[in-house]
Amino acid sequence: MSRCLYVYLDEAGNFDFSEKGTRFFMMGSVALERPFSFYAPLAEMRLDLLEQGLDIERFHASDDRQATRNQVFGVIRDHLGSMRIDATITEKRKTGPALQADDQFYPKMLGYHLRYLLNNTRIADYERIVVVTDALPIQRKRKLIEKAVKQTLVDMLPSDVPYQVLHHDSRSALGLQVADYCTWAIYRKWDQADLRSYNVIAPAVRSEFDIFRTGTRLYY
Repeated sequence: MSRCLYVYLDEAGNFDFSEKGTRFFMMGSVALERPFSFYAPLAEMRLDLLEQGLDIERFHASDDRQATRNQVFGVIRDHLGSMRIDATITEKRKTGPALQADDQFYPKMLGYHLRYLLNNTRIADYERIVVVTDALPIQRKRKLIEKAVKQTLVDMLPSDVPYQVLHHDSRSALGLQVADYCTWAIYRKWDQADLRSYNVIAPAVRSEFDIFRTGTRLYY
């Protein structure tokens, strides 16, 4: 079987560029190869929780009870050796008006994140890169964004990298659910200085890149 790198992406923060919006927008990812050793224990955990009377269709860090989060992070902790975790952080008030449009901001942040990740990965070791994001909501002008994402990746990624970008519902992929948990943990660190969950995943966190770290101009 050829080697394939899977990159599961998630995001935290919103697209409201005003004082009412979140301070940060974050693109996070979990990169790994098959077999995904966390699949079986997470699948069993979900069944155990269903049998305890909980209605859990998927694991989602911001919605799950703390007891459930503790169990999920426990599984992630046990399998950190098989994954690489990265995050690209944007302080939104430093984002210029021209970049704030949905069809500009999301594709560019995705492109920056993947370019940084792949530039720090031995691409020659892989015959294919499979990038999976959560399904794009209609309210974000889905078709327009998908087109912009494809063009941005063509412009930003090496031409010799065979890759595909898939938009799947997170209910269908435990990899997306793990990425959600890891991104949530890093976001809590940046947004609320809450290190409880971050400390669990820290051994596998390779980068936290503040894309506007040198910027001084604030737009709102």
